[in-house]
Amino acid sequence: MVTIPEYYKGKNVLITGVTGFMGKVLLEKLLRSCPGIKAAYVLVRHKAGHAPQARIADMINCKLFDRVRDEQPDFAEKIVAVNSDLTLPELDLSTEDQETLADCINVVFHCAATIRFNEPLKDAMQLNVLATQKMVALAHRMKHLEVFLHVSTAYANCDRTLIEEVVYPPPVDYKKLIDSLEWMDEKLVSAMTPGLIGKRPNTYTYTKAMAEYLVQQECGNLNVAIIRPSIVGASWKEPFPGWIDNFNGPSGIFIAAGKGILRTMRASNNAVADLVPVDVVINTTLAAAWYSGSQRHTRPKSILVYNCTTGGINPFHWGEVEYCINMTFKTNPLEQAFRRPNVNLRSNPFTNQYWTTVSHTLPALLYDVYLRATGQKPRMMKTITRLHKAMMVLEYFTSHSWVWNTDNVTMLMNQMGTDDKRMFNFDVRQLNWAEYMENYCMGTKKYVLNEAESGLPAARKHLNKLRNIRYTFNTVLVVFIWRVFIARSQMGRNIWYFVVSLCFKFLSYFRASSTMKY
Repeated sequence: MVTIPEYYKGKNVLITGVTGFMGKVLLEKLLRSCPGIKAAYVLVRHKAGHAPQARIADMINCKLFDRVRDEQPDFAEKIVAVNSDLTLPELDLSTEDQETLADCINVVFHCAATIRFNEPLKDAMQLNVLATQKMVALAHRMKHLEVFLHVSTAYANCDRTLIEEVVYPPPVDYKKLIDSLEWMDEKLVSAMTPGLIGKRPNTYTYTKAMAEYLVQQECGNLNVAIIRPSIVGASWKEPFPGWIDNFNGPSGIFIAAGKGILRTMRASNNAVADLVPVDVVINTTLAAAWYSGSQRHTRPKSILVYNCTTGGINPFHWGEVEYCINMTFKTNPLEQAFRRPNVNLRSNPFTNQYWTTVSHTLPALLYDVYLRATGQKPRMMKTITRLHKAMMVLEYFTSHSWVWNTDNVTMLMNQMGTDDKRMFNFDVRQLNWAEYMENYCMGTKKYVLNEAESGLPAARKHLNKLRNIRYTFNTVLVVFIWRVFIARSQMGRNIWYFVVSLCFKFLSYFRASSTMKY
């Protein structure tokens, strides 16, 4: 077989969801590692008064594209922005654009989706299922299409413990559901949603499973592959370690922990944290399209599904995540932290609720009282409320573990040559989790919060100040408790005087030692 860069040479690719986290990384990697590509057509809608071309021009100016900009200064000439809205009929494509895409596209990467877990069912169906249906219909019109690659999620079938690399039929006929949602009002749909999604935790996983089945049923003679990533995190190696640009998923939780706002979270320490670096997902995606495209005349006409996960190959647990976050942010703190980083994961819901009240709600209320007293706008309770909503959404995934079959991923890796394995590496057996987590946490600091490393000395000084405040508060609290206790007990007084005398002796010794000259 040809190498991956050779396969994409002279090809026109179409990418949806290019302004999203994974879409950006896919575009950058494709342009940088496959320089022979003819053009990358990207579907982008107007947003906030900005045309698609302007949005793409703004996007490629970010740090993510610095490396490809250095290696290929004219890379932007290969990007063709096409005005489109996936929620509108015929994707809101003009007749001219439809004909252009039908005539020239060779590979389709359908990455667009809503990643909001608590999206209303109607909206989730519109973005995750109906948009996919329209993309499949467009793909059928493409005269030179070699492969249609659909990006799903490893949690599409999270109602199962063992998840094979196959498409599972949904409990409801997607066609009947689409027809029903057209005439139902929001109130009725909302009332029906819990019964429809069943054991799945949210509309996101439900509609992604529905989209997979739709692709299988409507692909016809299209050459289709499906990628199922688990929890997509910051980059491992490419284009540089730790790149992340959003608060979604675990990133927002890491930042909240680093700021000292998040102190407790419902999770099982022994549950597998199936994080997968974004560059691993993208390398798998590009390799999967290469394999399906280059073998389209010889391989069986069945959809290849790839479970792009880490838990079964190189497991990492939420208890280890907790340790890495605390250690990294204590060593390299975020600026203007609210408290010292010290997040604790608790599996017991009652214990977690108690510490949520003590460590989150009460300090937030007290801080807002202080802000009001100083003439400032209270904001901490609003932040805590948003944080609690985010934690509730993630709770299901931090408290359960799944087993994913990854035979197709292993097969794909074995089909690649030595150079392709190096350039499009997705072998997570090589992943050092402690190093990755440190880069991930530092990535949130540098690329999400835009905090420069030059600010670390001041941030460390601020953290030491918070530590001293904490020690002082604890000391005052202990003194208060002891004073209340000794007022009622002779034994308590004796113990109190003994402890105080020891403290005075220690302080005297410390002062004497510090004044000695050597």
